[in-house]
Amino acid sequence: MLALLFPGQGSQRVGMARDAAEVSPAARAVFEAADRALALPLARLCFEGPADALLATEVQQPAILAASVALLRALEERAGGPLAVAYLGGHSLGEYTALVAGGALALEDAVRLVRARGAYMQEAVPPGAGAMAAILGADAAAVAEACARARERSGEWVEPANFNAPGQTVISGQTAAVDLACEEAKRAGARRAARLAVSAPFHCRLMASAAERLAADLAAVRFADPRPPVVANVTAEPNAAAARLPELLRRQVTEPVRFTEMVERLAALGVRRVLEVGPSKVLLPLVARIAPALERASVTGVEDLDAAAAFAAAAA
Repeated sequence: MLALLFPGQGSQRVGMARDAAEVSPAARAVFEAADRALALPLARLCFEGPADALLATEVQQPAILAASVALLRALEERAGGPLAVAYLGGHSLGEYTALVAGGALALEDAVRLVRARGAYMQEAVPPGAGAMAAILGADAAAVAEACARARERSGEWVEPANFNAPGQTVISGQTAAVDLACEEAKRAGARRAARLAVSAPFHCRLMASAAERLAADLAAVRFADPRPPVVANVTAEPNAAAARLPELLRRQVTEPVRFTEMVERLAALGVRRVLEVGPSKVLLPLVARIAPALERASVTGVEDLDAAAAFAAAAA
């Protein structure tokens, strides 16, 4: 069985999916629809930059989503039709891409939602008041304990935000508490603990106001049942029910991304091949650490289409 995975923030690059749009009418149509939906030259920003423009969260999120969907449509064109996919999933923002791929969410609604999501998340915490950091070489329980000690010492909030792979956990919270948690983790034996270059402390309780603002937008959108099912970030379980999506996506803003459990669940469900579709290959190295027996391939540009189509066909 085959699963498709889609990356989240940080996977952007200037020029992403430009080659796909040049050769694939379906990919080009994705960018045209996104541009119209946002009244924004999203395609030009993806293709030409500048890079600084793609760093703004409310631009970066729809840009990565559009580029990932465009690459998927180019792949489907090359393969001669929809791929035989058993499950879909994505990391944070990538869950929205997965919902578009599964027919649960219209592209136009998706880019508008993630643009708003990005703006709400950016506005939830004043600049400099929050931070995120990657803790390497420590298990998830040790990182959670480091966060607990930092909360006790500082009186501020920090918690695990992304369980990316064994020995790789990202934490999020108020700046002083994040720095203390890094110290505590290194004291407990972590190989490395370093701040990430992000604009806000995502996937923690400090995003509560963003979650509530997004809830109103989610309630106004029409969702369909995802086919195939999408493995949710907050539960690490497949979901095929449209009615559950608004609440799962609202919770995703303040709860951790359980990527390790997601991949483990896919393997337990019988998935044997994973194809990452997006601007940069960022999830496959994590998959290799989580479930090394899974066969892996990626699509980041036109040069990958033929091999990816063959990889997907072999899983059918």
